[in-house]
Amino acid sequence: MVSVPRWVLFSSGCAPVLLIAGWVIAASLEGAAYDPVRQTISVLAAYGAAGSWVMTGALLALGACHLFTAWGLRVAATAGRVALAGGGVAALVVAVLPVPSSGGSLRHGSVAAVGFALLALWPPLAAVGGRAAPWALRPAVSAAVTALMVAGAAWFLVEAHRHGAAGVAERVVTALQSLWPFVVVTSCLRHAGGVGPPAGRAG
Repeated sequence: MVSVPRWVLFSSGCAPVLLIAGWVIAASLEGAAYDPVRQTISVLAAYGAAGSWVMTGALLALGACHLFTAWGLRVAATAGRVALAGGGVAALVVAVLPVPSSGGSLRHGSVAAVGFALLALWPPLAAVGGRAAPWALRPAVSAAVTALMVAGAAWFLVEAHRHGAAGVAERVVTALQSLWPFVVVTSCLRHAGGVGPPAGRAG
């Protein structure tokens, strides 16, 4: 089993923390004009938004975290690592293609959709078979997580169509997607009985 370098725990753990902190701080800067229940986090990064710099920075940090985690998580299958890295790239592109203050953007929405798809698919693509695999990388667990993410996306689409709690649905899905790499890394480290060697010495 290939060891996981200890810095991957940091990169994966920072992803959900920075994302959630970003939307909380950006929403507070936006004030009462922003409704976190109905409005998406993309609104917080839109041109002219009071906290756009915070939300944009959080998305850039999220993308970087996913890229670093994909690089270091060598115990996972290559296809899954590539999908996770692709999700990180999508987060970076979303950050530099904010929606206009007047409304939605096809480019922004398309990149966000691609990013969601990659982050939803990376768990089963990263799965490795056998009882020796860490529990979070087992096929059954990975498939269940993807099903949960897809269900969350369906919930978001329903809420967006009915102008309901789209903001809540999006936050639940994105929080899960940003948290899962950390869960995978943690399961790998626990499975190995401790952290791997420092960067540059990982096998």
